[in-house]
This record gives sequence, C-alpha cells and structure tokens, in this order.
Amino acid sequence: MTKQERIAAFAKLGEWLIHPDEETTYFIAQLHSKNAWYTTDNVIRQMRTIGNNLTQEKLTKWISVYPAEDSSKTVGLVLAGNLPLVGFHDILSCLLMGFSVQLKASSDDAGLTPYIVNKLIQISPSFTQKIAIVDKLSDFDLVIATGSNNSARYFEYYFGQKPNIIRKNRNSVAVLTGEESQEQIAALGNDIFDYFGLGCRSVSKIYVPKGYSIATFFEAIEHFSGVKDHFKYNNNYDYNKSIYLINKDKHYDNGFLLLKEDIHLSSPLAVLFYEEYTDIKELEGLLKQQEENIQCVVSQHKLDIPSPLFQLGQGQYPALDDYADGIDTLHFLAQHQ
Repeated sequence: MTKQERIAAFAKLGEWLIHPDEETTYFIAQLHSKNAWYTTDNVIRQMRTIGNNLTQEKLTKWISVYPAEDSSKTVGLVLAGNLPLVGFHDILSCLLMGFSVQLKASSDDAGLTPYIVNKLIQISPSFTQKIAIVDKLSDFDLVIATGSNNSARYFEYYFGQKPNIIRKNRNSVAVLTGEESQEQIAALGNDIFDYFGLGCRSVSKIYVPKGYSIATFFEAIEHFSGVKDHFKYNNNYDYNKSIYLINKDKHYDNGFLLLKEDIHLSSPLAVLFYEEYTDIKELEGLLKQQEENIQCVVSQHKLDIPSPLFQLGQGQYPALDDYADGIDTLHFLAQHQ
C-alpha cells in the first residue's frame, strides 16, 4: 500500500466512526455488559473524537514530513483498556508509517478495538497482511506498550532489548486564576468527568488561588451530577467518602464529587485534589518539576510550562500530534523504519 492509500482508508474509517451503521450502534450498546465503564455515551464520544482527526487533510499534514514507505518490520503493541479505543493512536501511527502490527488488547477492551480494526480491513483488505490480533507478542522488531508504573517494570524487563516506547502512569491538572466565567468552569467539568476520570488526560487535581470559592466551582459543575447514576462510579464515591469521614479528613462534598486538599497529583476515582497557590510563577516552577508526571494542563491562563496546555474543556480532545507522554510516535517509528 502507498502512503496515500493508507491515508484514504483511514479517512473512510473516520467517516464511519462519526456515522456508525446500525449494526455497530447495536454492538456499542452491548459493550457495557463486558466493561461497565464503556457506556454508550463514552464509546461514541471517543469514536467521534478519533473520527474528527481522521480527515484526508489532517492525516496528510501530520505525516507529510515522513516518506512512510512500506516496511517489512513489525511493531508489537500492548494496548491499555482504561478508556474505549485508548490505543488507537498507536495503531494509526504504525499502520500509516507502513509497519505491520501485532495487537495485544487489554482484557478490559471488551472486543472494541478488534471490531474497529476489522472495519478498517473491510474498508481496505490490504491491511489483512499488516494486522495480527494476538494473545502474546512474538517475532516483533520494536514495541510500544502502555500500562501502569508496575506493568512498566514488567515491560522494561521483557522488551528492554528492543527499540521501545513504554508509557507509565500520568495525570492531568487544571490551573484556575479566579477570573474564569461560570461557562469556562463548567467546561472544566468535561476534563474531570468525561470517561469517569479514568484516563491520563482526565483532570485529577486543580490548582486554585488562595481563598478561591469552592462553592463557585461546585455550582458551575452541578450539571454533571448524573455521573453518580453510574453504579461503579457511585461505589467509588461512597467508599472514599466513608474513608474521609472515618479518618476525619477535611474535604468538600457536593453529592457526587469529593474535593480534598492534597499535594499529590493522582486522586482516587470520584475525588478531585486541590492545592492553593499565591504566585503563578512559583506554580509554573512546580509544574515544570512535575513535567514527567503530567500528561497535560488545562487552563485559560497562558502558562510558561513544558507540558501540553489546553483550554478548559479541551483536554480530552487531543490533536494527532498531541502525543502521549510527549513522545513523538512518528519520529520514533521513522528512526527504526
């Protein structure tokens, strides 16, 4: 396949992701029975987000600096399953660059990734020879693996001698100045609650100016209260609330989100950590020190930081070149083509 043929195939897949057929709609509706976090709304949201990036124009511009000739090499992909189609960008990158892929999907994937991949093969049967869905990687030339800090040690042990990208835990944060409108704070709710806060792009902590009104924040995000209707989310909310009450830990509670002052970045599910600051420049310095632990930062304020910066409400909508962990996947692949 030529680069242009691969781009055309993914562009057609993008159209289908935005406007799935009736059979696919039915398939999506059944996914929650295999993974309760894969609600229809979340799966459709992810499909549309991906589909909006898979246009002829965006794909061509993204890959234009690379020849992306057909490669005889195979990339082993170990995919996470915390979000629907969370590993799709790696699949896209490898196939567009002309590599073959071995896909080891997470047990949490609920069959979604193989379903989408099979649709791609239907669109362009030439991909049949380029894609293998496996239970165990073998005979691969390089590897991209995503998981937790614990699984990363396992990956480094088994894959360390191959060219690799190994991703670990990261979190995203928000910086508020107190000058945001209610609409902007409400948009932050998407960064917090989309995908139930399970992704590395989900905001798990907010930085607020000293004396910030928590009531103002809670009022703006009230329309996300429906998240408590999801039994697994609500179980986490009830559990963490009981722990804070038993331990007499100071916290704020609006009935579906717990807000707790804490210096750490990673908060439990249904909990949002916060930290006050008095000087924005000092905060920028702190964020620079935490760069390796931060996936992205959302804020209306223009911050002088190395981490990717998004407007409030946009953290869950990365562009093609918003690479996970700041590692340019296309550049990595080009080096080993």
